[in-house]
Amino acid sequence: MIRCAIVDDEPLAREGLADYVAEIDFLHLVGVCKHPVELMNLMEREPVDLIYLDIQMPKLSGIDFLEMTPHPPLVIMTTAYPSYALEGFRLNVLDFLLKPITFDRFIRASQKAKDHARLLAREGAQHAPEPDYFFIKCENKYEKIYFRDILYIQGMQNYVQIFTEQGMYLTLLNLKDIEQNLTGQPFIRVHKSYIVSIPKVDSLETADIVVRSHRIPVSRNYRDQVLKQVVGNKLWRR
Repeated sequence: MIRCAIVDDEPLAREGLADYVAEIDFLHLVGVCKHPVELMNLMEREPVDLIYLDIQMPKLSGIDFLEMTPHPPLVIMTTAYPSYALEGFRLNVLDFLLKPITFDRFIRASQKAKDHARLLAREGAQHAPEPDYFFIKCENKYEKIYFRDILYIQGMQNYVQIFTEQGMYLTLLNLKDIEQNLTGQPFIRVHKSYIVSIPKVDSLETADIVVRSHRIPVSRNYRDQVLKQVVGNKLWRR
């Protein structure tokens, strides 16, 4: 649903656009304003995704509003003056409706807004940061655990123990599932029964890795990879 607002100083124009909005199921009218000052007050109270914005208005024109607003919502301009079209597109308006506005032309402009909003939402989802936490079930409670707080994880048949800065959590999972869910996070498998947080490693010995006061065994099969990922190019040499 696209939340839209109408801004026009002419009562008949506002009424006509509001009637059009009511006919389109993906539009939800959140406000009708006589001038951009009313719109600014509305936007402080309500989220607005799309503005049907007139150009020639008292107090503040539609052009003035766009020039003074750093990140406006999507805008479809409405005007009786075609000479403003170039100015509108310079300000990145989505479409330009010339009065009198037909319903056919209105719905095509609104569909363009819907498609553009969908594209923005898809791009936003692709670039959204991964969450830095997850939940596990411990008996009858769901515990929130931050990746940065984990020291190491120990597998115990059908259970795992997750040791964190705050304490230990026991949950009904297996280490393989845990390892898959940690993909992209700074953790490393050091033993068939242990996964360790790389930033939390204090030292690496012949057969053990030390995390805080915990000594964790390092399997011979994993030692070279552990040495490469934990120490790697961070080793100072003469």
